[in-house]
Amino acid sequence: MRHHILATAALLTLFGASAVQAQTTIIERDAPDRVIVDRPASESRTVETRESGDGCRTKSVTRENDEGDRKTVTRESCD
Repeated sequence: MRHHILATAALLTLFGASAVQAQTTIIERDAPDRVIVDRPASESRTVETRESGDGCRTKSVTRENDEGDRKTVTRESCD
């Protein structure tokens, strides 16, 4: 009887261990599509920096491409 209980316990242990090993989790994530920006080969850029007497500085960057599109960005910082 004692051998029968030990054998049953051993079988239950083996079945439990194999059941734990059989569980697999797979996580799949979809990566976002990549965005490629083609920049024009010839683009003119003008940088203008101004400093005032009160410690403020203004920097303006103007870009213009071959098609005539123009964009100006101005940033001001004061100390």
